[in-house]
Amino acid sequence: MNASDPQFWMMISSIVIAICFIVMAVALIAIAVIVKKVVGTVNRVEQKVDPILARVEPLMLKVNAIGEQGKLMSVQFNEISENLSTATKYLAESAGLVREEVAELKVLVGQTALVAKDKVELVSDTIDRTNRQVVTTTEFIQTKVVEPAREIAAIMAGVRKGLEVLFAPAPKQIDRAYMDDEMFIG
Repeated sequence: MNASDPQFWMMISSIVIAICFIVMAVALIAIAVIVKKVVGTVNRVEQKVDPILARVEPLMLKVNAIGEQGKLMSVQFNEISENLSTATKYLAESAGLVREEVAELKVLVGQTALVAKDKVELVSDTIDRTNRQVVTTTEFIQTKVVEPAREIAAIMAGVRKGLEVLFAPAPKQIDRAYMDDEMFIG
């Protein structure tokens, strides 16, 4: 065949097209193999992560429950603060009444003493009640927040160690024989 012959160029173009198809087929096969490996890797990672997620989800529910208990404790602390304010207010009022009565009416000292005693008992009762509420709230915090928080911290430390072991690099292979002296650790 001659280079000036049109059939020669048609044959050359057919060969080039065939080579292109072969290269495209090889490229598609390579892409398919790579995609298959990636899918396998993703499936393995998913299998390893699913148990961890299953363990973390109940912990998150516990943390949310602890947060709700914290809100309830905040409400109790607000009530305690209000009670302390009321007790302080009553104490200030009682002291003011006692001073006015003593200064103005020395004759009515006996009556004023009774009124002051009643007010002081009221304040004392309020303080005692507030003290009991503080003690109760402190015990509540200890049992409902501090102890579960310690447990959660221990669980999270275990999860962290588990993840470290799970994603730790593989140990190196021993590729030579060691003499007994070399293996001695001293």
